Amino acid sequence: MSTEGTILAPADHERFRAQGYVVIPNAVPAENCAAVVDAVWEFLGMDPEDPSDWYREPHRTGSMVEMYHHPSMWANRQHPRVYQIFREILGTERLWVSMDRVSMKPPSHPDHPEYASAGFTHWDVDLDEAPPRFGVQGVLALTDTDANMGGFQCVPGCHQRFKEIGAQLTPEEKARRRPDLSRPEFADLKVTPIPMKQGDLLVWNRLLLHGNGLNASDRPRLAQYLTMSPSRERDEAYRQRRIEMWRKRLCPSGRAFPGDPRRLEELHGETPELTPLGRKLLGLDLWPAD
Repeated sequence: MSTEGTILAPADHERFRAQGYVVIPNAVPAENCAAVVDAVWEFLGMDPEDPSDWYREPHRTGSMVEMYHHPSMWANRQHPRVYQIFREILGTERLWVSMDRVSMKPPSHPDHPEYASAGFTHWDVDLDEAPPRFGVQGVLALTDTDANMGGFQCVPGCHQRFKEIGAQLTPEEKARRRPDLSRPEFADLKVTPIPMKQGDLLVWNRLLLHGNGLNASDRPRLAQYLTMSPSRERDEAYRQRRIEMWRKRLCPSGRAFPGDPRRLEELHGETPELTPLGRKLLGLDLWPAD
């Protein structure tokens, strides 16, 4: 791949190889982030200036917001700079973008202990997969996120020890995909919070132990989960499912995505517009033949 016009420097690639993650500043403009933030508060029906309004339905305990297809989210998914970042990391131009959610994690509050998530560290991969497939995940900071705000955290470098760590898991840890890091065997696995600025994109190796922490600040943490992977154009059924998700504004299937019980996007939303690049990243248009 030509290095002309690239975004990641050699040091970024080295950090990704050694630490398992890299933060790319200014992946999208500030106005893109602000548009998603406004959409989140509107979707939740909450007042961003009134902290007492942040701890109630429809926002469930935890941080995930079941919003998938707001036009502002699609603007980030099909942003050329975001695409270029994943293209450089994955080494191919033929990519499809994920249709994931956003996050709003309010600060921990003594009157609302159910929202005071202490955080977790886990994998999102099948631990029985052999050999483990290379892939990445990503998160976009919609606002400045300090280390104490419960944002992204990980165990840097542990992706290189994936098999070693996996061999020491108990059956329960393996089923939950969460090692008990208090065990003596894992004493050297140190969880590190990664601060980010608005518009930063963090991309990590899927074999990296990661998660998010306790929001001990006085501000909510807002983020958009966004990643890309090599396209699966030969899987026509899956391609058509993706197109249907976009067109009808549906959430992905599976227990990890419970969806919005109000079905606001599905019943009252509009199908987001796609750019020529966005049409390929969805699978609506096929990538040109090599």
